[in-house]
Amino acid sequence: MKRLFITVLGTLSLIQTPLSVADTANGKNLYSQRCAMCHGPDLKASGPLARKSSPPTPDLTTPAFKKRLADYPGVIVSSVILRPNGNLIPKTLQDNGVKVAPHAWSVKDFRDLNAYMSGVIANSR
Repeated sequence: MKRLFITVLGTLSLIQTPLSVADTANGKNLYSQRCAMCHGPDLKASGPLARKSSPPTPDLTTPAFKKRLADYPGVIVSSVILRPNGNLIPKTLQDNGVKVAPHAWSVKDFRDLNAYMSGVIANSR
């Protein structure tokens, strides 16, 4: 049920508003505050917590991830953030003394983050 919700939410993030109106500044802000500590500013798993998670943080600029992001935009971002398998991300942060304020994710946030990440990935290879 949770996977269905994530898939629907990710799909709605694309249907509701075209990607061309995504707010990449919001996406960059969300990424910087909530993702860069592990994935790094370049999305290449270069953040200070990248090797402290188990499994290690993945490089998001690989061709495989780029294809997944293009094939399933919004779905990939939302499924990672709303991890149906529990608390890998919160546990890694907690184990390393990092506190991140709760965030009420919106469809717009998923769209903006997807657009920002897609832009960084396109410029990385």
